[in-house]
Amino acid sequence: MIQTSLTEDDYLLHQRISVLAASNESLLWGTYRPNLYFGTRPRLPDSLLTGLMWFGIDDMSSFKHIRHSCDQGDGLDEYSFKKHDGRNFAIQTLSDSKNNVKLKTEFLKISEGGHGGEWAVRIIGTPINNTEPSGISFLYYFGLEGEGSIDLVNPLNKMGLDSPVELKGETPDLGKFLIKILDDPNNRIPSNIPPGTPASTDLSKFQYLGHLVPDGDVWRARELLQNYFIRKYEKLSYESEDKTLPPPQYLFSLYNEVKDNSNFFVFQKMLEGPFQFDIIFQSESMPAHLDSESLTTGLKSRSQEFDQRFEKTFGLKEKGFDGDQIYFAQTIMSNLIGGIGYFYGSSIVDRSFTDSDEDEEEFWTKYRQADPKLTRPLALFTATPSRPFFPRGFYWDEGFHQLLIGKWDNDLSLDIIKHWISLIDNDGWVAREQILGEEARSKVPEEFQIQYPHYANPPTLLMAIKAFILRIDNVESNPLINVDVIGEQTFGDHVLSTTDPTIISSRYILDKGLANNFLKEIYPKLKLNYKWFRRTQWGEIKEWGRRAKSKEAYRWRGRTPGHTLTSGLDDYPRPTPPHPAELHVDLMCWMGFMARSLKDIAERLEEEDDVYDYTKEYKNIVANLNDLHWSEEHNAFCDLSVDEDEESIFVCHKGYISLFPMVLELLPNDSPKLGAILEIIYNPNELWSKYGLRSLSKSDKFFHTGEDYWRGNVWININYLVLSSLYKNYAVVEGPYKEKAKTIYNELRNNIIENTYKEFKRTGYVWEQYSESTGVGLRSHPFTGWTSLVTLIMAEEY
Repeated sequence: MIQTSLTEDDYLLHQRISVLAASNESLLWGTYRPNLYFGTRPRLPDSLLTGLMWFGIDDMSSFKHIRHSCDQGDGLDEYSFKKHDGRNFAIQTLSDSKNNVKLKTEFLKISEGGHGGEWAVRIIGTPINNTEPSGISFLYYFGLEGEGSIDLVNPLNKMGLDSPVELKGETPDLGKFLIKILDDPNNRIPSNIPPGTPASTDLSKFQYLGHLVPDGDVWRARELLQNYFIRKYEKLSYESEDKTLPPPQYLFSLYNEVKDNSNFFVFQKMLEGPFQFDIIFQSESMPAHLDSESLTTGLKSRSQEFDQRFEKTFGLKEKGFDGDQIYFAQTIMSNLIGGIGYFYGSSIVDRSFTDSDEDEEEFWTKYRQADPKLTRPLALFTATPSRPFFPRGFYWDEGFHQLLIGKWDNDLSLDIIKHWISLIDNDGWVAREQILGEEARSKVPEEFQIQYPHYANPPTLLMAIKAFILRIDNVESNPLINVDVIGEQTFGDHVLSTTDPTIISSRYILDKGLANNFLKEIYPKLKLNYKWFRRTQWGEIKEWGRRAKSKEAYRWRGRTPGHTLTSGLDDYPRPTPPHPAELHVDLMCWMGFMARSLKDIAERLEEEDDVYDYTKEYKNIVANLNDLHWSEEHNAFCDLSVDEDEESIFVCHKGYISLFPMVLELLPNDSPKLGAILEIIYNPNELWSKYGLRSLSKSDKFFHTGEDYWRGNVWININYLVLSSLYKNYAVVEGPYKEKAKTIYNELRNNIIENTYKEFKRTGYVWEQYSESTGVGLRSHPFTGWTSLVTLIMAEEY
C-alpha cells in the first residue's frame, strides 16, 4: 500500500524540485552514481544509467569477483577522487592490486545545448607490477529506463565490433543523443591467452550484448552479468563431449548478440595494460561536439583551474601547508563531492507508532505489530557519508557535508539543501535516513530500513544555511565586489564572465534577490519542522517534580535500551532502562540552536511576529538548560531520568553531549560552566587525546564497552564543532577563559590535522573514526563525509 503525509501540493512541489535538472543544463549530467566505482546518470527519475565493471581473467573463478559497486570486500588498495569540481570535471584513481591494474577515470562535461550538454570519460589502465600478468576483462554498460529508445549503430558481427562502437538513442528529457566508445589503437589483448582458442570470437574487437531489462533493474548489472556467465558456463559444459572448456578469456566473454527491444547494452574488451578508452556522450542539441581531442584539451585546462580555485578558496599554501598536505586536502574534499548522488524511489515508513506511545513506561517491553508501508516515489540529490557503506542520504550528516560543499560551491550546496527541505512533509517531519528505492535498500540491513514519523535527527542543515547567510554578509561587506551585475561580475579590476566557476557557483551570494527568494522558499518548511520538534520531542518537567522557568524540555524519541539512533550518537550511554521521564541535554541545545537560527532568518525576511516568538523561546531554552541540566555534583551538563522511587536524577556520562552547550554557542564567554567544559576537554583522563577529543570520557564506566561506536574513539564532526566554537566565540573574545580556549584550539587543531593526514598517508583513506589511543583509522573507509571537514579545519574556515 502506498502512503505519504505530503499534501498533493507539497508532493508536486517536491517533484518539481526533483526534476529541476531537466531545465538546469549546468547540473543535469554533473552527478555520479556514488555507490559505483564509476557510473553516471542524469538527475531524472527514469533515464540513462551507465557503469564501469572489470574483473581478472586468469582463472575459472574470475567472474565471481566483478568490480562494480564500491565494496571493502573487493580489497582495492585505493579508490579516490583526486580532483572533483562538482559540476564539470573529475579525476579518480582505482588501484586493484589483486588484478594488477590501476585505473584512472577522467571526466569532463560541457554544459550547453538544450538537453544538459555532453560528457566524456577517459579510462586509463596501467599495470601495478610490470613483471606480473595484467590481463583484465573491461566492461562498460548503458541501461535505459523509462520512455525512449537506445540502439546499436554498428552492424552486428559474431566475431565482435570494431572501434568506434556507437549507440544512438532518444528520451523526452535528453533529446536525441549518440554514444561512442573509442578504443586506443595501442591497446592490446592479454599475452597469456593459451593457444588453441575458439575461432568464433576475436578478442581484439569489442564483445557485446544487448538485452531487455525491466525498469528498475539496471542497477543489478553485476548480478545480471554474473548470471549470464553462469548460464554460458553450464551450456558449454553440457555441450562439450570431452568436458573441456575454453580458457577463461573466452569462456567469460560475451556472446555477441542483441535481443529485440534491448534497453541494456554491455561492451567488453579483454586487455593487457597499459590501455585507454574514451566514452563520449554527444547531444544533438549541441552546436559542436566533444571528441577525444577536445577531451584532452578540456581535462588539462580544468585541472589547472581546479588547483587555482582550490587555493583561492581555502588558501592552504598561504597558511604554510606543503604540496603533499594540499594534495590531501584536495583529495578529501573531492571525495566528498564525488559522493554526491541522485536517488529516486519509495521509502518504507511505519506510521502505526506515535510519539505518545513512547510516553508509556512499558513501551520498550511491549510486543507491537509493525505496519510498514511504501511511500510515493521521492527524489533526493545529496552527498553521502561513505560510498561503500552508506551510499544514501543521512539528515544529520548532510548539514556537516554542506559546510564544506557550500564553501566550495555555494549554489550547488543550496540545490542539495533545497532537495532535503522539499522532503519535509505537511506534519513537519523528514526521515533521518533516506533509503529510496531497491538499490539503496540493498545496502541497508532490514532492521534499519523502516522510518518512523516521530523520530527526529539533529537539525544540522541549519548550520549550512547559517553559513550561506554569513557568505552573503561577507560579500555585502566587501567593497571590491560589485553585487549588482549578474551578467558580468567584477572582482576588483578583474571581470569574470558568466562561465567563470566563481560566478556559476556564487549566483545566490552575489544577487540579493536570489538569496532572499531562496530563504523565502525554504522558511515555511523550516518553521514547520521546528514546530514538529517542539510538538513531538517535548519532555516532561512537572510530573517528575522538576523546577524550571518555563516548559522548555526535550527528549529524543526512538530510544532503545542500547541506542539513541535519533540523536546521531547511536550507542552513547544514556539512562538505562529508557524512561519517559528522560530529558536529553544535546536535544535541548539543538532546540536552542534551531530557535536562534530561525530568528536570524526571520529577521532577514522581516517576519516580526516570528522573531518575537523565537527570541522568547530561545531565552527560555537557555534558562532551562541551566536550571534542568546543570549538575553541581558532576560540574557538567547531564541528561535526566528518574530513580526507582520516581525521583528525578542526573545521569552523567561526560563526553560529547557535555560539550553541546558550548559547541552550539549557548554559553556566554564568561560563564563558569564554560570553564568546566574546557576542563573536561583538556583533561587527559576525560576527553583529551593527542589524536582528537574522545567521544566518551576515559573515566566513564562505559568507556570502550559494548558496541563501542560512540564510546571513546574520535569523531571529526564533533571535533570540528569544538574547534569552530572556540575559534569564533571563545578564543578571540576577551574573558576569563580566552587564553585556555586559545591553547586548546591550537593544540586540538594540530592534533586533528596531523593524525588524519598521517593515516591518509599510511592507508590512502580517511576513516569514519580514529582510535583515541593510537590514532589508527577505524570502521568504514573511505569515509569522506564529515571527515572531509579536515579541509575546513586546515583552512580555518568555520
